[in-house]
Formats: sequence, C-alpha cells, structure tokens
Amino acid sequence: MILDKIIRFVQDDVASFGDVDVNDDLFLDVQAITDAMLTTGQKVAELGIRFALNLLVCWILVHFFYYRKSQRRDYYFTFMVFSSAMLILLYIMGNVEVGVGLTLGLFAIFGVIRYRTETVPIREMTYLFVIIALAAANGLAPIYNVVGLNTDAPHYALAWGNVGVMALVNALIILLIWVLESDRLVKHVTTKLVLYDRIELIVPERREELLADLEKRIGVKVERIEIGHVDFLKDAAFIKVYYHLPKGESNSINTLTRAKDYVE
Repeated sequence: MILDKIIRFVQDDVASFGDVDVNDDLFLDVQAITDAMLTTGQKVAELGIRFALNLLVCWILVHFFYYRKSQRRDYYFTFMVFSSAMLILLYIMGNVEVGVGLTLGLFAIFGVIRYRTETVPIREMTYLFVIIALAAANGLAPIYNVVGLNTDAPHYALAWGNVGVMALVNALIILLIWVLESDRLVKHVTTKLVLYDRIELIVPERREELLADLEKRIGVKVERIEIGHVDFLKDAAFIKVYYHLPKGESNSINTLTRAKDYVE
C-alpha cells in the first residue's frame, strides 16, 4: 500500500540519524492505530457500564438526598429522565463528528424554553447541575484503551483503572452531598412565611412578646424573624420566621401564600 511505503520511508529516514530506534513508541504504525476498533460486544458493554453507573448514582442522589426532604415527585421524574437522556445523547454524539458543545447547546436551548416559564428553586437547580455534570463525566470519560500497538493486531481493552477513577468521581459527589445534606456541618434552618395580625407587636421594643406569640401559635422554636410588608388598613404584616427543622422532616412549601402555587 502507498501508506505503508510512506511510513517505511519516514522510518528509514529517521533511522539514518543513528540515535533513534524505529521501534520506539513515538514512531508507531499509523495504519495499525486506525485499524483498532471497538467490537459490537465492547460497545454494548461500554454503554451498559456508563448507563448503569450513571443511573445508580443519579437514583442515590435523588431518592436518598433530594426526595427525602423535598418530596417533589415532579422533580424526581425530571432528574432521573434528564440524567439518562443526557448521558445517552453525549455518548452517541461522542462517537460521531460533532462537538460536545453542540450536545450541551441542545440542553441549554431546552432549559431556556422550559425552565424560564417556572421559577426553579436554587436547591433544585443545584441538583440539576450536578446531575448534568455527572452525566457528562460518565458519558465521556474514556474506559477503553488501545493495546497491542506494536503487534499486527491492535485492539481495544477495558481499562479497569479508568472505570475505577470514574466510579471514584461519582462516589466523591455522593459523599459530598451526603455530608452537606445530613446537617453535619450546619443545622438545617428553614423558613415559614406568616401573615401576622397583631401588628402592635412588630415594634422593636416588643420583640420578645412577638417571638413568644409566634412560637405559641405556630409551634416551633423561633431563631430569628424578618418583618416584611405591613398593611395598616388590614392590620396585618408578613413575617418570615426562621427555625431549625427537626431531623428527618421537610418543608417544601414554606414560602407559598396561595393554594394555586402548590405543586404535588
């Protein structure tokens, strides 16, 4: 072949310097490298490893950390499907002549179209970002290496070291979120928005009476409060109450003031 003749010519020319070994890895047979291809079984195994690991990690994050506190079934569905779809799209497009930027751009367009119509809480947005990042890492991290380059039959082999590194990355994210969600660094402080009717108590000199009345009426130990809009015509004021949430409990509707804002 013409390509083989060109390669032999280059190797002979380099060897003429006398200080370079033509068998050195720097002068590999280009045709041999391009001949190494994943078999169908290897492709199926690769997709299975990536998909199973990503699905397992996503389920752990959503089920044991996010859903345990928020109880939002709509986001549970969104996170699980979004993560799997993101991984598959990155995996497929990583094997064709398109850039990863195009893949991420598709999801950016989706986000602008869909999520701009609803105010997504910061906690949900954080989980969404983590899930997208993990899907990208699990979908693009190399897990196969080319072996046998100095032989006539180069081929791909599963690199368990790469798989271990990818699993370690996922484990570190799970560990980080577990520490942050388990109140080991800071106690979980939540809020409750109260429409308060005794506005004579909102003055600074009667703050202790206000706190005692709030604790008696809403049944929580108040840490601090913020006084918002005051309506003297209706003798009412909005008060934001901060308190520690007991372990294992959640409060996902703490800032809602209208029934139509509630989403189960």
